[in-house]
Amino acid sequence: LAVAESLTGGLLAATITGVAGASDVFRGGIVAYATDLKQNLLDVPADLLAEFGPVHVEVAAAMAEGVRLRLGADLGLATTGVAGPDPQGGHAPGLVYLAIAGPEGTITVRELFSGDRSTIRALTLGSALALLSGYLA
Repeated sequence: LAVAESLTGGLLAATITGVAGASDVFRGGIVAYATDLKQNLLDVPADLLAEFGPVHVEVAAAMAEGVRLRLGADLGLATTGVAGPDPQGGHAPGLVYLAIAGPEGTITVRELFSGDRSTIRALTLGSALALLSGYLA
């Protein structure tokens, strides 16, 4: 497993590595908070970012696929969205996209959470872990 995080800023990787034995399955993560890092570190296409910005379902999918390939993992899990308190790129706080990429393809999820910044980040973390769990089940 490898993770690509934007709005969770490392929470996902920290949570995964907090579990004993994680080193058996966790390759690492990339926190690409800035938009240009999504392109440069995760190979998210520049035209995709230019057209839609960093908060988009296709960007989440590209992040998951990019981290999977970059870190040589079987699975890539990605988070992107708006934690708030202010809107970003015309998107309201709480809009979140998640993606998991594996050998058989990529699954994406759109969430719309409410709450303050830390609540939105925590809900995103829970949703990402549920996506991973569901994929592995």
